[in-house]
Amino acid sequence: MNNEWIIVYSTSDIFKAEVIKQMLLSNNINAISMNQKDSSYHFGTVDIYTKKTDVTKAKKIISE
Repeated sequence: MNNEWIIVYSTSDIFKAEVIKQMLLSNNINAISMNQKDSSYHFGTVDIYTKKTDVTKAKKIISE
């Protein structure tokens, strides 16, 4: 991933990550999720990325 995308949220809960991603998308913020969880042992994280220009707005929406 290039320097234009920044992690704004990280969780081990796949469902919660998807809800947050959809919340950002519904607020016109480009967001992608990257599942880093191991499928066999179920450990790791799901990271939500946004463009560098949307980081402040995304973090504000997530914290509400």
